[in-house]
Amino acid sequence: MRNSRSRLSGAGRLAAVTTVAVLGLVACGGSSGGGNDAADTGSETAAAPADAPEGAIKIGVLTTCGGPFATFEAQSLSGAKYALIKEAGGKADGTDPQDQVTGATVGDTPVAVSYGCSDATPDKAVAEARRLVEQVGVQILLGPLSGDEGVAVAEYAKSQPDVTFVNGTSGAQSTTLQVKAPNFFRFGGDGAQWLAGLGTYAYKEKGWRKVAILGEDYSFPYTQAAGFVSEFTSLGGEVTARSWVPLTQTDWSSPVAQLPRDVDGVLLLTGGTNTIAAEKAFIQIGKKPGDFLLGGAVVMDPTSFTVGDQLDGLVGASPVPVGSDEAAWQEYLDGFAGEFPDVDAQSLFTALYYDGMQAILEALEQTGGTLDDPAAFQQALGALAPTFPRGAVTLDENRNSVQPNYVVQIVSDGGELTFKLISTIDDVDQTFGGLFGPDSPDPSRDEPEKATGNPPPWAND
Repeated sequence: MRNSRSRLSGAGRLAAVTTVAVLGLVACGGSSGGGNDAADTGSETAAAPADAPEGAIKIGVLTTCGGPFATFEAQSLSGAKYALIKEAGGKADGTDPQDQVTGATVGDTPVAVSYGCSDATPDKAVAEARRLVEQVGVQILLGPLSGDEGVAVAEYAKSQPDVTFVNGTSGAQSTTLQVKAPNFFRFGGDGAQWLAGLGTYAYKEKGWRKVAILGEDYSFPYTQAAGFVSEFTSLGGEVTARSWVPLTQTDWSSPVAQLPRDVDGVLLLTGGTNTIAAEKAFIQIGKKPGDFLLGGAVVMDPTSFTVGDQLDGLVGASPVPVGSDEAAWQEYLDGFAGEFPDVDAQSLFTALYYDGMQAILEALEQTGGTLDDPAAFQQALGALAPTFPRGAVTLDENRNSVQPNYVVQIVSDGGELTFKLISTIDDVDQTFGGLFGPDSPDPSRDEPEKATGNPPPWAND
């Protein structure tokens, strides 16, 4: 696996100077540590940095600081900030999610970054994107975090052709496969890509033939399910039931208890506090998550480790190589820990927001640190073939990444939960080896019903 990261060098290298890059980080609903308070994204959110230097490049960072994914605020913001530190010479003023970064520049041009706060709903995400673009005046927007948010923000992007939108971690398939905003770029792939390899593992390694799916009721889990269902059923497996639970669900004991018993296991497609609640509900009915579950990409986030040793053995898939000993990945982990010791760099939210900011900075370097010609910047961004700490990616004609994916496992090491990398699937594209296309039905509660073609190429490796 190619996993060494590129270096910015030469006369256009991102240099540290004394000009301030302000990360406009005003607490949402009073939250300063990624808590679960509801987001208040009215006047309480970030305004334009008052001391942003004239001529600064204005970047907005949009994530969730409220709702069920508020726990990922620290990861996403810290990932974006670490790229400014590592690649643009910035300096963190503190380790809290909403602390500032100063001194980041591209060439001789300062970078001013403003923060936007959503709650995982599309209306809130678009409202914050609109505020950042139309009131604060950001020229580049990094985000959003969640699936339905991304679809809505990509649609909004069509009305702002001179503004460049770089996805955070939003993973709905239709964002780039159907919406196709020409100024929206996704370097982290979609949810189906993030499940590549897991259906094969379930069928060939675990010997499963019948699987139920339990997930949150919105576009991102549908997209993850589409990848797993297509791969698993192409090999001969059967998905016998799919249970979709409101994103706002807090008690998962009833949805878990209602799942069919005549299955080999369950694919869990949840995130944040919902993952923890669902896993505990399985434990309550005597099913060890490490044996009975497979995990979607967000289930394999270290935030779930609070559930304890019952997670030992849980296998899932992820766009980041958690458990890898590759030098570039280890360098990223070590460097990040030195800046933000209380945030886990292994989280896909940390890594993909880092990637998005790194791509922005690389494209800005190519345009000489200027956005005088937005079309030229977008062309440079689309032509990138960046090598991130998690691996090398390219963009397809819809500006969605072709990238590696990873099958990973949670293991207990000396009483501490950690990750083990099981396998790498190279060059996963959004068609999923030809199983998806622009005319395919949008992933939904029951679509796709089963595979529409032969197994993807990695299933035969």
